[in-house]
Amino acid sequence: MRFTISTKGKTDIIDITSRVKEAVRRAKVKNGFCLVSSPGSTCGITTIEYESELLEDFKEFLENIIPSEKEYRHDKVWGEKNGFSHLRSALFRPFLVIPIEEGNLVLGQWQQIVFLDFDSRPREREILVKIIS
Repeated sequence: MRFTISTKGKTDIIDITSRVKEAVRRAKVKNGFCLVSSPGSTCGITTIEYESELLEDFKEFLENIIPSEKEYRHDKVWGEKNGFSHLRSALFRPFLVIPIEEGNLVLGQWQQIVFLDFDSRPREREILVKIIS
């Protein structure tokens, strides 16, 4: 299954849990794995509790370890101010694997699957969900 989302960039965090769960439901797989992936080198997919204050803490954390206003060598080569987004993507990776048991994703009570758009501009992003039994 594939779907697209519109992002705002600049560490936009989008909850995609319901779309991924729907893909698992449609696949009718009892036990296996769910791979969630997005082609691109300026995004990531992870899990987090999707709560507004925690999301702000997460953005602040990223800004502290990989600042968006720093001048990166990549920016000089390509003329884009998104070197930080490539580094953040390398840290979080644009894919995630989640186990499936008894037809359900194995997630904690407060754990959601989120798409992270690190790029410096809004984008249309494609998400690929592959179910492996």
